[in-house]
Amino acid sequence: MAKPAAVAHGGAGAGPERQPNIEAAVSRAAEILSSGGSAVEAAVESCVILEDDPVFNAGTGSVFRTDGSVLLDASIQTSDGRMGFVIAMGDTPNPIRVAADLLDEGINGLTALGARKWADERGFPKGPVEGRPPHDEVSDTVGVVTRDKHGSIACATSTGGCSDRPPGRVGDVPLPGCGFWVQECVGVGATGIGEAITRALLSYRVADRIASGMGLEEAMQWALDETIDDGDEVGIIALGQDGPGFGLSNRPNMPWAAWCAD
Repeated sequence: MAKPAAVAHGGAGAGPERQPNIEAAVSRAAEILSSGGSAVEAAVESCVILEDDPVFNAGTGSVFRTDGSVLLDASIQTSDGRMGFVIAMGDTPNPIRVAADLLDEGINGLTALGARKWADERGFPKGPVEGRPPHDEVSDTVGVVTRDKHGSIACATSTGGCSDRPPGRVGDVPLPGCGFWVQECVGVGATGIGEAITRALLSYRVADRIASGMGLEEAMQWALDETIDDGDEVGIIALGQDGPGFGLSNRPNMPWAAWCAD
C-alpha cells in the first residue's frame, strides 16, 4: 500500500504571502486521501479550493483578456492513462470539474462554446466569472498533484490564461506534456510563462527524467537550467511513486506546499 501524498502550487509569481492559501488546498487533499479517497477526488477538490480563491489566476480570480473576456483552461490526468482538459471556457467558476468529467469519456478535450455546452448538458454550474484587471506577467495559476493509498497519481491544473493576451490564446495548462503530465510512477505540473513551458514540453521532460531514475529536485533543476530561458519565470511541482512531493521555481516567489502520510 502506498503512502498518500499531495503537493500544490499557487503560481510561479504568486508570492510567499499566499503560502497559507496553498496550505489550505493541500489540507483539503490530505483530508480526502487520509479518509481513503482517490487521487482524482483529492486533486479536483484541492484545485477547486484554489479556483474559488480570488487571489489566484484561476476560476474566480482569472484575469481579463484584451477584449475584457474571462476565459478559463483546466486539465486533469491520471496514472492509469486517462485525461481531460477544457480550453477557453466562459461562465464556469470551476472548470476543473468539467475537465474531470471527461476522464471516462471517449474524448479528451473540449474548447470554448463546445465545452460550455457539454457542461450545460451535464448540469455543471454556469455563472459569470468576475475576474480581475490584467497586469504584467500574471503567472499565479494553480496546480495539484496527488497520490492515493493504491499508488494512483493525478494532476489537476487550472488557469485564467495570461494577462494582456487575446481571447484565442492557449497557454500550457490544457496542453498534455506542457502544463501537466502523469505516467505510471510520477505526476508533474508546471506554472509560469506558458509559451516557454509549451516550447520546452516541460512537464513531460521532467516526468521522463524522474521515471528514468532521477530524483524529483534534480529533474526539475535540470529542466529549469536546460530547457527554460533565464528571462522566463517558471515553476514546477512533482510527485513520485513514493515519498513526498516537491516544488521548485527559477524565481523565489512560487508558493508551494506538500503533505505525505506518516
